[in-house]
Amino acid sequence: MALAAPALEQAVDWEVAEQQIGLWQDAWHRFRRNRLAVLGAGLVLFLILVAFLSPLLVHFHLIWNPGTQDVANIEVGPAQAGHPLGSDELGRDTLSRLMFGSRISLSVGILVQGIILPIGMAIGLAAGYFGGRIDNLLMRFTDIWYAFPDLIFVLVLVSVFGPSLLTIFGAIALVNWVGLARLVRGQVLAIKEKEYIEAARSSGSAPLKLILKHLLPNALGPIIVTVVFGIPSAIFLEAVLSFLGVGIQPPTPTWGQMVFDGYEAIYANPSAVVLPALAIGFTLLSFSFIGDGLRDALDPRMKR
Repeated sequence: MALAAPALEQAVDWEVAEQQIGLWQDAWHRFRRNRLAVLGAGLVLFLILVAFLSPLLVHFHLIWNPGTQDVANIEVGPAQAGHPLGSDELGRDTLSRLMFGSRISLSVGILVQGIILPIGMAIGLAAGYFGGRIDNLLMRFTDIWYAFPDLIFVLVLVSVFGPSLLTIFGAIALVNWVGLARLVRGQVLAIKEKEYIEAARSSGSAPLKLILKHLLPNALGPIIVTVVFGIPSAIFLEAVLSFLGVGIQPPTPTWGQMVFDGYEAIYANPSAVVLPALAIGFTLLSFSFIGDGLRDALDPRMKR
């Protein structure tokens, strides 16, 4: 029996050590086990690398300049006349335009979430924590904003202020913060009734300290997942605007604009439409895989 005690104690120590693994470390381990999520993250990292390296590749003449017209080789197919993926109706290289288009799409997807995050979090935290009239006022304002059709609202803003990159960022952000605000409010309403929140409030913690130290960290999981899922929505909305001709204007290449430009000659040169459409599709799918992986990794109920 004396020999069994150390072994039992060692087993208990291992069990305690396993239980003490942090939430984020455990989430990272579970995220890595999701092959589709890892695949999506790898593709997104590749796109980010392409976006950063595109100007450098043009500088060293390794790819065509996206605005250069090869008038002798218009609408050529892939691997013809020095164009790896063909050229468009003006003789511009499809590969270089796809690579530079990734800069716009990723910028819109990621930076728009950077605008949405503080707006949605501020409104959701204030409404959920203070409740009462403040909650009612903020949520009625949110409901009114939610009532406007997203695409029509964006089209109006772009038509009034012009189709600049800054306008596109602001317009897309203004129609997408509502869902995050509602989510944050719901999370705060559920968390603020917990015992440790009541204990912190009883000990005299200021509201701002209570929000930043206790409520916000415990609501971060769903917020992160929502932000990641919002990236493909913003990318798709920008592509739709470019396809309709009210997005980023030429000569700046975007994937939606490339689909629009190649649509009229789709039977003569299908790659001009198929390739940017595939780029949009795979990018949206990659962020969706990442969002699914994060949702499963940050949900304690999914622990196996």
